[in-house]
Amino acid sequence: MSTEVQPPAGFEARLDVPTVLAKQTLSAVRDGDILVVTMDSEPANEIGLQSLADLEALLEYTAMHPPRAMVFASARPNAFSAGADLRELHRELERHLGTGGDMAHAQREVRVFLDRIHGVMNALDQAPFTTIAAISGVCMGGGFELALACDLRVADKSARFAFPELRLGLVPGWGGTARLARETSPALLRDLLLTGRTLGAPRAYEVGLIQSPVARGEATRVAIAMARQTARFSPDAVAATKRLTKPLQVAELEAEKDAFVALFAKPTVREALARFANSTDIRPYL
Repeated sequence: MSTEVQPPAGFEARLDVPTVLAKQTLSAVRDGDILVVTMDSEPANEIGLQSLADLEALLEYTAMHPPRAMVFASARPNAFSAGADLRELHRELERHLGTGGDMAHAQREVRVFLDRIHGVMNALDQAPFTTIAAISGVCMGGGFELALACDLRVADKSARFAFPELRLGLVPGWGGTARLARETSPALLRDLLLTGRTLGAPRAYEVGLIQSPVARGEATRVAIAMARQTARFSPDAVAATKRLTKPLQVAELEAEKDAFVALFAKPTVREALARFANSTDIRPYL
């Protein structure tokens, strides 16, 4: 992440917007009741152990200082987030197996990580304030799951949504199956999983995945405007609205974790992670 925290789009004219959180992979600025979180890690905001710790720190902040609305944005114009840091996952798996560890223990470690990331996603999902994802470029895998945990999604014309996990021999593991079915339909979920295709912003709007398709580069500005609108409402009414409209699918989320951990032990997954880690393709997740 760059050492100087820049105001996000929509705050450019403000010189007094304080930075309230500055972590290795994200930062947050606050304007009254509006919190804007900017993810910033190379190359495409992949989420690994450090990003997870930074997200947990963000939730500690919002628990102590709750905003009325929070926007998730990216400092990288070509990526909201490409999802899990698969190179880190490959590296940790090979280190573990290469030092005499067995796959059963690796599965337990994966389950610990999944429990932590689900804790983050569930907290965002059920936060008593409005959460909005401002999406441009790649929004895939775990990045897609982060966007799905938010209440509202704004995407510019460059946005591309996908679940590429089946190419690795896996299924989404951070809540994506339950949340995409809840937010749209089981049919769309099966389509994206079983075909591996990407969904552009116009089609995402048609199926109700995003609330507002906008011009390239405008997602954060529009999301902040949306946050200002929802921040005018009673916090109690907002929290009640979320309880009524966003039930947490506990059984489905646990089943997804179980499926991911079981598949993780298959030899095809280790082979696919190695291919990904060694790929010279600029976008090996596509």
